[in-house]
Amino acid sequence: MKKLIRAGALGLSLMAAAVLAHGQAKPAELKIGMTTFLSGPAAVFGIPGKAAAEIVIDDINAAGGVAGVKLKPVIIDEGIGGDKLLSEYRRVVQEEGVKVTLASISSGNCNALAPVAEDLKVLNVMWDCGTEKVLENRRFKYVVRTQANATSEMVATVLHLLRTKPNFKTIAVVNQDYAWGRDSWEIFINTLRAMKPDVQVVAELFPKFGSTDFSSEISRLQALSPDVILSTSWGGELDTLIRQSAQRGLIRSSTWVLPLAESSLERVGKALPDGVIVGMRGDHYFLHPELKDEARHKAFVEKYRAKTGQYPIYSAYHAAAAIQAVADAYGAAIKGNGGNWPSTEQVADAMRSLKFRGLTRPVQMREDGQGLEDQMLGVTRMTAAYPFPVIQGLTIYPGEMVQNPVGTKSPEWVKTLKADLQKDSRIKAF
Repeated sequence: MKKLIRAGALGLSLMAAAVLAHGQAKPAELKIGMTTFLSGPAAVFGIPGKAAAEIVIDDINAAGGVAGVKLKPVIIDEGIGGDKLLSEYRRVVQEEGVKVTLASISSGNCNALAPVAEDLKVLNVMWDCGTEKVLENRRFKYVVRTQANATSEMVATVLHLLRTKPNFKTIAVVNQDYAWGRDSWEIFINTLRAMKPDVQVVAELFPKFGSTDFSSEISRLQALSPDVILSTSWGGELDTLIRQSAQRGLIRSSTWVLPLAESSLERVGKALPDGVIVGMRGDHYFLHPELKDEARHKAFVEKYRAKTGQYPIYSAYHAAAAIQAVADAYGAAIKGNGGNWPSTEQVADAMRSLKFRGLTRPVQMREDGQGLEDQMLGVTRMTAAYPFPVIQGLTIYPGEMVQNPVGTKSPEWVKTLKADLQKDSRIKAF
């Protein structure tokens, strides 16, 4: 009897060793935690991300899942506040068995959650936050970003401003007072001064994050009358800034540059006039000049419209891309693991050489975990086709051209850029 027990124990030990050697036992399901704003003014941005993630997960599961394993989303509301978010993040990983997380939208939350994910050894995909510092100031094993950051987004924005309005002399900024607002302005102004050193900054305004009244900022900008007004604000705050600026006439008295305003067009409608420079944090647009008629893209837009009654915005595209990247990384890791279910470490490693495609142009992941994502900008135009402005004069700036190299710091790298970059042959205008 003792021999049988010892033999059984030995067999179990050999099985355990085999699992450790070749990966993990295939789970019944793969739980993916996702932090997104479901409450507060940022919900206009976060709820579309949740809807898109659910659509892509349903499509992947309908096709058999990842190597037969179905994906299960576990959603966390980013709107609950920093301390509660950290607590809930830990809970879903430690108690609910979440193996992959998509976190977050807010740059402040990304900065806070990235080291927590590293401690928990859970693969964390930063699916939307823009701060470049999180991956530049520390090298992570389990943390990656499947879209661009402030660097490529702001460099492309400067290039588009110079191509669209080359002779302006003065500029002002009105940005949210937190990590994204401050970081994006630093990158933007360093880039602009490198390419157009004679520009004069007449105002740097940073209203409190969560503000609902911009009357003092609008009054000051009206008094200064800058040639260009930049705002990298987003979500409900950007909507409010646009509406209040339109009511006071400021929106028409200067050239506005809104790198995140694609997400606001359907909500603000005619409050945004023609000629505003608009970006979409990538090349994410339901009227993408290369892909608007592609069957896969059209099917997503139709499903999204049926689910939400709206057109997808860039947060929806970012969420869809992150889910697709996770599925593709698992597929690559399984292949590299002899067909066996991989460990989290193997998936994290696969992420760093992955080239994947969400719904628009492909993204190439780098060794530092940063994705290279092409950037597209244009200007607003009202047309008879839609009751809100569309973006025309679209131009795509390749990700590898506008993203700083691995190991460099963005604020310093952009100071080395030259004005003739705007004439680079890799730029594609439509």
